[in-house]
Amino acid sequence: MLEIDKIRNNFPILNQTVNNKPLIYLDNGATTQKPKQVIEIIEKMYSEYNSNIHRGVHFLSNKSTEIYENARNIVKDFINAEKREEIIFTKGTTDAINLVAFSFGEKFIHENDEIIVAETEHHSNIVPWQMLCESKKAVLKVISADKNGELQLDEYKKILNKNTKMVAVAHVANSIGIINPIQEIIDEAHKIGAKVLIDGAQSIQHKNIDVQELNCDFFVFSGHKMYAETGIGVLYGKKGLLEEMPPYQGGGDMIKSVSFEKTEFAGLPLKFEAGTSNYVAAISMGEAINFINSVGIENIEKYETELLKYAEEKLSSIDGLTIYGKSKHKTSAISFLLNGIHHYDTGMIIDKLGIAVRTGAHCAEPTMKHFGITGTVRASFAIYNTKEEVDKLIEGINKVKMMLG
Repeated sequence: MLEIDKIRNNFPILNQTVNNKPLIYLDNGATTQKPKQVIEIIEKMYSEYNSNIHRGVHFLSNKSTEIYENARNIVKDFINAEKREEIIFTKGTTDAINLVAFSFGEKFIHENDEIIVAETEHHSNIVPWQMLCESKKAVLKVISADKNGELQLDEYKKILNKNTKMVAVAHVANSIGIINPIQEIIDEAHKIGAKVLIDGAQSIQHKNIDVQELNCDFFVFSGHKMYAETGIGVLYGKKGLLEEMPPYQGGGDMIKSVSFEKTEFAGLPLKFEAGTSNYVAAISMGEAINFINSVGIENIEKYETELLKYAEEKLSSIDGLTIYGKSKHKTSAISFLLNGIHHYDTGMIIDKLGIAVRTGAHCAEPTMKHFGITGTVRASFAIYNTKEEVDKLIEGINKVKMMLG
């Protein structure tokens, strides 16, 4: 049995009031709050060990390098990568997707090749592939979604063909919380020789991830959505593929030797980590994973599933409220609208009650277009949220109805 009160006490930001109300933070799909141990490791790094990694022979540099590379090992074990060289630190999910689009695309994408994405993708898993297709004269195809927002696998299988070189799909749709059937998507793509990138930004903090079991070619995620600092993310890639791909950027730390005649690149993972990395943020990610492991990812998934079910039942009982993305396969996010009331107005009134939710298109305009709307209110949950907070959200929604309905 999880002690949620004890977990909540690890998050200092939750012990405050907003607009004279206790803070209820339900915008975890955008970014999660940080536990004390993550905040403390950041302070410790800057107070005791701060020094550029991989560059010096002195104590501080060696210590920073040691802790940074240990964070890479923690990430490797967390997602069960086969080799530590397969873990590339990036600025975040967006940066990781752009890295693959540029590097994989430069090597393997040619005119008339095809790339497949899903209709319910975040913009960061659409725009880089559009840019690649434009530069390479390749073709972007889309897996359509049904009326509930679930991907239509029969349609996906129809658009797969010998020209398909990459399939890039979110594990969980950020705007509606639906868990996509990525295992079948991966398996079908591999049958025709295509590679697969999974955007795990909305799943890494909620579900157990085993990249070897999934057999995906790339898996990307961000630290700030899993209790770590901003400005850090991970690209997992199969070693053989990463070795074939050219570097995304050039500069310090990614080279073996440089002359004006020729530059030789470093091996993995440094080949893709040009310049001074955000090493403190990477270390914070390792500590965030330690926090997740201390709670247990299976315990987190079970608790959040119960919380999501409770919230959906409560929201479904409100007259005039529509939930978008209804599905049996969901995790920790609900998008909804009150009929006739703009999502921004709902969000602003709820904020006056100390409740933080997200409003708008959630960087997923094609998804909103699919539903024939301009945006939604999204409540997204983390391990520190409670049923009592859901009840307060329901009270807030009813107040919006009373004021504007």
